[in-house]
Amino acid sequence: MASTLIFGATGLVGSHIVQLLRAGGPSTFSSIEVVGRRPVPSSADAKVEVKEFVEKDTTKWVPHVASLSPPPNTLFSALATTKGAAGGFETQYKLEHDLNMELAKAAKAAGTKTYVLISAAGSNSKSSFAYVRMKGEIEEHIKEIDFDHTIIVRPGLIVGDRQESRPMEALYRSIATGLGHLYSGLKDPWAQDADVIAKAAILAAVRVGSGEIKDKVVIVGQHDIIRLGKKEWPKSS
Repeated sequence: MASTLIFGATGLVGSHIVQLLRAGGPSTFSSIEVVGRRPVPSSADAKVEVKEFVEKDTTKWVPHVASLSPPPNTLFSALATTKGAAGGFETQYKLEHDLNMELAKAAKAAGTKTYVLISAAGSNSKSSFAYVRMKGEIEEHIKEIDFDHTIIVRPGLIVGDRQESRPMEALYRSIATGLGHLYSGLKDPWAQDADVIAKAAILAAVRVGSGEIKDKVVIVGQHDIIRLGKKEWPKSS
């Protein structure tokens, strides 16, 4: 069975990826490893054990990934931050772009076959907007590393409870949640729940692993997130 490695496991989407994978659905991974600055919350009903490499010094992450044997079949990266939390865009870029690249290269060299990136809708490496351009550059440079399969998930507004404070985003999340209570069609085209995004990312990876999806690069847009994460996700999982 497949093994997986997860970055950004304590974030809004990453935490759901961990929760869903260790619950065993829709396909059980033989092992799950998390690399991060903080431990993930425990779960009494977990079916799959989660191994953790908790280290605040991110310079130690790359050597750890390079040392994994056997290497993880699949890598999920939900590694992200905000300019405010990072203390400026330059530091944000070093974490989101540079660290992602270093970790991806180490995993590829170790033998990882499938890379799943949680990106953002509208990502464009040619954009004049720094955040949008950064997200686009991450996508382009991950593709250049040339994994057997690269899955890029592009959610819109991510709906869910964040640990850190983002007042303006919280306002839009509240609006999206309210509209969703009235009719899902008012929310789904522009805002997706974090657990639905996680489900879409996992199901895409499972289908790549089974050979159902053969494309080298798979783009999972907002419509695909709803299809995979809500309509096609196994009801028993």
